[in-house]
Amino acid sequence: MKEKKYRAVFLDRDGVINKAIIKSGKPHPPNNIEELDIPKDIQKALFALKKAGFLLIVVTNQPDVARGIQQKKVVETINTTLLSTLPIDDIFVCYHDDSDGCTCRKPMPGLLYHAADKYQIDLASSFMIGDRWKDIEAGRRAGCVTILIDHHYAEEGSDRFPDYRVSLISEAATCILNHQREGRIR
Repeated sequence: MKEKKYRAVFLDRDGVINKAIIKSGKPHPPNNIEELDIPKDIQKALFALKKAGFLLIVVTNQPDVARGIQQKKVVETINTTLLSTLPIDDIFVCYHDDSDGCTCRKPMPGLLYHAADKYQIDLASSFMIGDRWKDIEAGRRAGCVTILIDHHYAEEGSDRFPDYRVSLISEAATCILNHQREGRIR
């Protein structure tokens, strides 16, 4: 068995890496590459985390593919753009819907486990940044420190308690770097 030696910051895609499309107070992914909107502070935040030695892994649910309302090719085009634009090491995608009962669909931690196996990541020394309760729950189940970017969505489950609650990705990066500096990484 390989020793887990790397630390990672797991990031949700829509609402963290790129802006979500808000409809009736709920977040949705961009429908196409033209709707992809990357927050201004993301580059600086991600570069600071990379410089501190973290792998940056995106973990994203994309159930609209299973629902037949999005093409896998569009999701892959958006992901390729993000990989070529930002200092992200990899993107892990779950294309399943809730009814599929898979272990990779957040709030299940399967995507984080797959990444941990591929990159020898120590989950207890890693972080999960998300904008929804499913992200926080997946991170908690995997044993990561959790950070909610709170966009105040109108959805159930927003009462879950992350380890940290922030408003911007830059605040999440600062939180992680302070956590590391203070030696609170498990």
